[in-house]
Amino acid sequence: MTHREKINQAITQFVKGGDTSDFQLLDKVLHHDFRVTNNGFMGTPGVTIIDKQKYLSNIKEGIFGGLPRTMIIESIDESDTIAMVKLRLESSENHFISYNSLILDTDDEWKLINNLAVVEPKK
Repeated sequence: MTHREKINQAITQFVKGGDTSDFQLLDKVLHHDFRVTNNGFMGTPGVTIIDKQKYLSNIKEGIFGGLPRTMIIESIDESDTIAMVKLRLESSENHFISYNSLILDTDDEWKLINNLAVVEPKK
């Protein structure tokens, strides 16, 4: 598989893991230093940062995830061992624009290290 195909696979697994609340799949595709970074998270002012363990805990508890989303990969920008992927997602409740940073980890697998997203409720 090419780097681009592996990046696409990692992003697809990330979205699928969230949609199906599959924390084991997410644990595999998220780097141990993974963070969600959000400005105005769930209506709160300022920046919110959620680490991997809290993110997975929120998935397990049903706070995040569990709703299928359609996914459009708008762009993949890859340079050697780093990549940036822009996604457009839509669930029955929300629209998402998501910028995802990935790194080629020491196990030669692409892993998400940061998710920066804007979530807007459907009107």
